[in-house]
Amino acid sequence: MKKNTVFLLLAVGVATVATAQPSTIDSSKYPKLVTFTAQQDHDNMMQQLGIKKLRPGPSGDATAPNHANYDETVANPCPQLPDILTTKNGKKVTTPESWWNQRRPELAADIEKELYGSIPENVPKVNWTVKITDREFIGRTPAIVKQVTGHVDNNAYPLINVDINMIVVLPTNVKGPVPVLMMFGLPSFPAPAQPSLAEMEKLNAAFKEMMIKYDPSLKIIFEKYPVYNPITRLAGPNFFALPAIENLSPTEQLLAAGWGYATIDPNSIQADNGAGLTRGIIGLVNKGQPRKPNDWGSLRAWAWGAARGLDYLETDTMVDAKKVGIEGVSRYGKAALVTLAFEQRFAVGLIGSSGKGGATLERRVFGEAVESLTGTGEYHWMAGNYLKYGTEESSFGKKTGCDLSVDSHELIALCAPRLTFISYGIPEKGDAKWLDQAGSYMATVAAGSVFKLLGVKDIGVSNDYMKEKMPPVLTDMLDGELAWRQHDGGHTDAPNFKFFIPWASKFLKYNKAQ
Repeated sequence: MKKNTVFLLLAVGVATVATAQPSTIDSSKYPKLVTFTAQQDHDNMMQQLGIKKLRPGPSGDATAPNHANYDETVANPCPQLPDILTTKNGKKVTTPESWWNQRRPELAADIEKELYGSIPENVPKVNWTVKITDREFIGRTPAIVKQVTGHVDNNAYPLINVDINMIVVLPTNVKGPVPVLMMFGLPSFPAPAQPSLAEMEKLNAAFKEMMIKYDPSLKIIFEKYPVYNPITRLAGPNFFALPAIENLSPTEQLLAAGWGYATIDPNSIQADNGAGLTRGIIGLVNKGQPRKPNDWGSLRAWAWGAARGLDYLETDTMVDAKKVGIEGVSRYGKAALVTLAFEQRFAVGLIGSSGKGGATLERRVFGEAVESLTGTGEYHWMAGNYLKYGTEESSFGKKTGCDLSVDSHELIALCAPRLTFISYGIPEKGDAKWLDQAGSYMATVAAGSVFKLLGVKDIGVSNDYMKEKMPPVLTDMLDGELAWRQHDGGHTDAPNFKFFIPWASKFLKYNKAQ
């Protein structure tokens, strides 16, 4: 029997133990778990809303008949944005008190209703468990790495299980609790610690004995190569060959600056598809039934999961829980902005290339459109009510993004006065025009008035979003708590980390102490 076969047998054995446990749940005691395709779920929501026909989203193919618009002269069909600092009853907001007590709550309620949905009151609690603790050396930095799992209480509906997966990495070469940047992504151990040389000898001796037991003919091979060991150590860090600080990965830059980081898996909270809306945390709360129009979508569910991750970080004495940030790119950039807007315990956000549904104005018609998000591919990010704004025929008539009572400048404003860094790349490197970088800049400009009202700085221009033009690439607009920077890379925020970290550290008043 070959070595790979032995590994396969061992892996199958482990998998069998993990999955072959008998079910003791009497499903007849609970509402039947609905299983929809994304199309069926989408159709169900259209029926609930009385929608007969939605407009198709624009094509990214410039030669297609319904190609996306990239002409700025027609990109603003309704240029007048809802006034952030005017209440619904027409009263001007001139003090921080009126913002916090009246305007912000009504904006948050409308954004929940029309865009992202609201978190139900009966969301069950999450119990966090540290599964693995490992000590590693990541580049130049010694660190402690923890794999933690947040089990959502599913006693009320045990047919759905939700376990939030997160990896936490904290530097051990600094004094006192450290700031942490939580990032949406796939968690993994950065550089697993390895057994000592003496321990490796024991492992190899046992492994050789096991292999010979399965296949006695292997004894001849091992005797022929007596110094050979099947299990070898991974190459450790070479301090003389490590790249310069400015060329380190974003996570290594964080650790070098005395920050920790956490990576949280969005899909362990809620699936990134419409078929999953009767599963995950949304399905668990709804007991396996389809959403209602006001119910939360995946973006808000991911934000809820990030907040539960922060609950865990608040229990870790190595973490400064008052200095925890949230980061994401693309759809996770949308989620990071939603998280920062609604979860006020987060102190800072790095919002990467978020596009429509994120920092870009909804009512803009440039590249990605509202109709791009109301189709079956991405509607699950948003509340069901969002479909109304892609409607061509319905019981309530026709609606477009211009009919929205709220827009993304107000979402950004909900982050004030906390640190908010809006990041984009350039189309030439893959951060497509589809994302409408200019539309995000307009929203950032307009949101600045709230930052100023609350006594902090914005990006340093007027708040006239129709007059102010997006600055050249690589322009640093980092003097305030609201920041903007367009790097010269692609669909990533990695090139902006070397600007984000010192910017955030300055405003958080954090100095790495050896």
